[in-house]
Amino acid sequence: MEAHQAVSATDILLSEGVILLGAAVLFVMLFRRFGLGAVLGYLVAGALVGPQGLGLVGGGESKLAIAEIGIVLLLFLVGLELHPARLWRLKRDIFALGLAQVVLCGCILTAIIFYSTGFSWGAAIALGLPLALSSTAQVLPGLKSSGRINSPFGEKVFSILLFQDLSIVPLITIVAALSRNPADAGGPPGWMMAGYTIAAIAGLVLAGRFILRPLLGLVGRMGEREMFVVVGLFTVLAAAALMHSLHLSTALGAFVAGVMLADSPYRHEIESDVEPFRSILLGLFFLAVGMVLDLRAVAANPLFVLSMAVVLVATKAAIITGLARLFGMEWRPALGAGLLLSQGGEFGFVLFTQAQNALLIAPEAASLFAAIVTFSMATTPFLMLFARRFEFAKPKDQHLPGPEDAPRGSAIIVGYGRFGQTVAQMLMGHGFAVTLIDKKPAQIEVSSRFDMKVYYGDGTRMDLLHRAGADEARLIAFCIDDPSLDSRALQPIAQAFPQAALMVRAFDRRQVLELQDMDLAGIVREVYESAICMGVQAMQSLGVPDEEVAEVERQYRQNDAQRMALQTEHGSLLAAKDLMYRPGKSMRLLSRGDGEKA
Repeated sequence: MEAHQAVSATDILLSEGVILLGAAVLFVMLFRRFGLGAVLGYLVAGALVGPQGLGLVGGGESKLAIAEIGIVLLLFLVGLELHPARLWRLKRDIFALGLAQVVLCGCILTAIIFYSTGFSWGAAIALGLPLALSSTAQVLPGLKSSGRINSPFGEKVFSILLFQDLSIVPLITIVAALSRNPADAGGPPGWMMAGYTIAAIAGLVLAGRFILRPLLGLVGRMGEREMFVVVGLFTVLAAAALMHSLHLSTALGAFVAGVMLADSPYRHEIESDVEPFRSILLGLFFLAVGMVLDLRAVAANPLFVLSMAVVLVATKAAIITGLARLFGMEWRPALGAGLLLSQGGEFGFVLFTQAQNALLIAPEAASLFAAIVTFSMATTPFLMLFARRFEFAKPKDQHLPGPEDAPRGSAIIVGYGRFGQTVAQMLMGHGFAVTLIDKKPAQIEVSSRFDMKVYYGDGTRMDLLHRAGADEARLIAFCIDDPSLDSRALQPIAQAFPQAALMVRAFDRRQVLELQDMDLAGIVREVYESAICMGVQAMQSLGVPDEEVAEVERQYRQNDAQRMALQTEHGSLLAAKDLMYRPGKSMRLLSRGDGEKA
């Protein structure tokens, strides 16, 4: 009997998994094709195959509970973007502009709901405050992919999004305080939850400094890349579990864990390893949200849903634009920020579920307002395109510097050994911003003694290069001592980052031949120039006149280039071997008897 039940459970899991993933692939590809974004594709796919649609898949509530880990991982990755120095620099935008946005939008939307729907004040608060939050899952990837995340405009938007994510804790506390569910009466009071929050954050920070960082160093020395996946997921789940045990936000715990590692040299590696899990679970979260939507309630009130979605977008756009102007932004970028953040956010779905469990709203109301958030999110791709027109203020002076005078783009140096150090020093000496990556922990530790920030990771991995900012880089230089680096490894990188010039340190002529089909900006044999330099010094020490030394060097370079061209043409090192110099066969520079080699 137990074996039969196990087989049945396995069959259900496999069949539902195939249906969910198949629907997700179809609709996400379709929605991305029309520029509507992946989030809406997941929501529509879940609604279509769920109990309210075709009924092909059930158990939306249980899947939603599991998939909320995707939200936790999203906040962890947000925390990784914020090393403490940057967090401190943005403190005014985060804690002043962000606070003003959440409070003002939340209060006004609460009043609109109360006076237009007949809900109680408790229900209006539980619905209105979550609507103040915007979609981090939609806005943040758009800013990163377009390279605007580090611009003044991007930092303002990012600061607002960050405070919105941080505000989940007090919003959950407010919903718990308003709860009509007797089961919630035994929960800790608000002052105790605040104390728990401070103690938990302090504990996580200490654990990160004295336990997690040494552990990552040990894993790095072991050279087991899979262990970074284990340690990264352990960090996120342990922080979330600690917060959950204290009745606090699991998302806040994950965010603090991310901030702990934001300044770590292992940041890019962990980010790249955790990202696939975040993408899968966040996709499952939106699928589950679509499954639990009460489509009958939405179909019975289509005018209400559409009109409230319009009111939500217009209200938030107007309020955020006004606040951005008060905080020093020109009106065009302020309007762009307002349009970009005007939608409802994915955390609204979480808070509506909390309000429903607290008996503040009926399940039908939760579905209606989840649909309102969904329709508002449908406007985001179009508003993003429109907001780009307003991102920059019009210059007041026609003589202001143009794009050609903008700061130079960044370069990425993969491999910070003796070869990469020289390349990086020369680039930094000219004022270029350089991101350094190396997968040898010992090299990273040595570099830190010279106040040089080197990030840990395999710089040939596509996902890690994305994390390191390769989408914005003008140059990617592979300075690693890796004879196996060939066109199969580099071709995808060249296609993914066409704006970046690629340069490679080659081990020998064989590796040069392996890369002959690549359109590289430069390829340098690692000992070629230093060997020529020593050859020059050797001739000088033997008393060869300077002009003859220069001529030997010139002819050698010319001869070597000819050999390389023939070897490339024939694909063999043995090609042009007759051009090599041997005893008795030398350059005849001067008439010196029997051709004594200079």
